Amino acid sequence: MRMRLAGLLIVGLVVGIGWSQREAILMRLPGVVGRIVNPIGESEPVVWQPGPARAERRDGSPNIVLIVADDLGFADLTFAGAGVADGAVPTPNIDSLARDGIQFGQGYTGNATCSPSRAAILTGRYPTRYGFEFTPVGKSFSRALAWIRRDDPRPPHYFAERADEVPPLADQGVPPGEITLAELLRARGYRTLGLGKWHLGEAERFQPTAQGFDEFLGFLGGASMFLEPDDPRVVNSKQDFDPIDRFLWANLAFGVSKDGGPRFRPDAYMTDYLAREAANAILANKNRPFFLYLAFNAPHTPLQALKSDYDALVRIADPRLRTYAAMIRALDRGVGTVLEALRANGLEENTLVLFTSDNGAPDYVGLEGLNRPWRGWKMTFFEGGIRTPFFAKWPARIAAGSRFDAPVAHV
Repeated sequence: MRMRLAGLLIVGLVVGIGWSQREAILMRLPGVVGRIVNPIGESEPVVWQPGPARAERRDGSPNIVLIVADDLGFADLTFAGAGVADGAVPTPNIDSLARDGIQFGQGYTGNATCSPSRAAILTGRYPTRYGFEFTPVGKSFSRALAWIRRDDPRPPHYFAERADEVPPLADQGVPPGEITLAELLRARGYRTLGLGKWHLGEAERFQPTAQGFDEFLGFLGGASMFLEPDDPRVVNSKQDFDPIDRFLWANLAFGVSKDGGPRFRPDAYMTDYLAREAANAILANKNRPFFLYLAFNAPHTPLQALKSDYDALVRIADPRLRTYAAMIRALDRGVGTVLEALRANGLEENTLVLFTSDNGAPDYVGLEGLNRPWRGWKMTFFEGGIRTPFFAKWPARIAAGSRFDAPVAHV
């Protein structure tokens, strides 16, 4: 019924607005349909299934917390003397993982774009080997991008005659037969918990709870709003020169779901919300071994920052850079929230915390130097696209201040 209503609405839009406005129609259709087919409810409390009342006997295996940032630039952190806007945004919590654990001097992603990189992290295999080489893209996005950039010197070409060969966006996922890190650890007695961005398939057979996670809170697609654009707490920075950014602003929703259930609005800025719920998941599972995969969507576009973070960075004059910098500030605060939860629950000593990013920063954000000193950007295989901050902290086993300079990678 909802799909039928969506189809009628699309016809109405085309007839009512007119053919001359087809760019706007093409740009907004996925979001319109998505909100009809999969509406977003009001905020609701999240309940994490509690573990035993007393700590289980352990064999010494650590809890594991894997934190993945989204499109983080190599120069976004201050651990190596860099940092956004020449160090205007300290990242003490993320830096502490390198200081108190091990820094991998040559850390490499599994790919130069979001989905295959995350697939490499969670399967330990190069995604090209199992048919997940590229980030999933819907036909509507492909058509819209080709139309919008039709006057470029080298315009993209949409092969309409081959459209039927492309599976629906929801069916572009990691094959269920692949063994994920969550499946492997669950078989070893771990409670497996996922939060944030999935982007590895939206159909039921590809969803986190079908791929080894006992519980998942987040969104299945490749990006999300951080707040509603008209929320008085938010500062928005739109890049009108970039068709990808225009598509995101036209279609993204501010919503999450728990364990594949209906979508609902978070009650806080997305980065803070995910960090807080990760802390709640840690508390609920403090008495049993757990694997927590925390996939922040920061600082991926759309650029949205809390006004409080934005106002704290008055020395940054450029509004776009200031918004981005405020997002990095929130990301570091989120990592701090998780680290504090481990300390407060007496879990810090025997928890392995890993931090990395899925790929380098993109050029379409419109900011220079985010991947310094490396050249290239997300979607390229220069160092700027695949070289990533990569840290691990495990006080019980890893000496503070350690460094390993041979190449290591997500796989």
